[in-house]
Amino acid sequence: MPRIYSVGIKTTHTLYKKRKAMQKHQSQPLNDFIEYPHDEMLKRANEFLQTSQRRHSIRSFSDRPVPKNIIEACIKAAGTAPSGANHQPWHFVAINSSDVKKQIREAAEKLERSFYEGRAGEEWLDALKPLGTDANKPYLEHAPWLIAVFSQKKGGVNTDDKNTNYYVHESVGLATGFLIQALHRCGLATLTHTPKPMSFLTDICKRDKDNERPYMLLIAGYPSDDATVPAHALDKKSLDEIATFI
Repeated sequence: MPRIYSVGIKTTHTLYKKRKAMQKHQSQPLNDFIEYPHDEMLKRANEFLQTSQRRHSIRSFSDRPVPKNIIEACIKAAGTAPSGANHQPWHFVAINSSDVKKQIREAAEKLERSFYEGRAGEEWLDALKPLGTDANKPYLEHAPWLIAVFSQKKGGVNTDDKNTNYYVHESVGLATGFLIQALHRCGLATLTHTPKPMSFLTDICKRDKDNERPYMLLIAGYPSDDATVPAHALDKKSLDEIATFI
């Protein structure tokens, strides 16, 4: 019994020292935070709300080109998202190549046909009916850019790190949200696409299948002249339905 007690004390002391060491870290003053008067805060919040309300998922894209530097800036914005231990466990493959987009469309539509022909189940198909979706995905070739988002199991702050990544799904989800808003804010339309399984993206994009997993395919570009938004997609829940203030 005394021996077990001694080990316990030693372990507790080690953990205590590690916690104290964690509190000692390099830092710098927060010198780029901007505080606004209350009226300006409310104005900016409502402006962002109005901007967000104009973001719609569309399925008819123009083939008008979008400069690469715009996509680069949006991806850099996505890279500022918070992540577990700041490991930034994401990788974005921006696809402009017609040949690669064709490969992705063919692989995605093959999966989508099996999905709509029975794999989805009646309940899921009924949920999709108001959106008017089907197995045909011409926008995968027509839109100027596809952005394949990958999550990473191992990594770190440095590219060559091989540490365990933490809160990967949550981190990549945040970064993808940043990316969608960045694309919308600069004047582009988007659509999220998540065919199951998405392993074909790993092969087509030549990513490391042992460490990376496809998370989402994002279509980006200008809407076509005949683009529409399903009425069902405009039905958003009220504040009372999505939030509780205590």
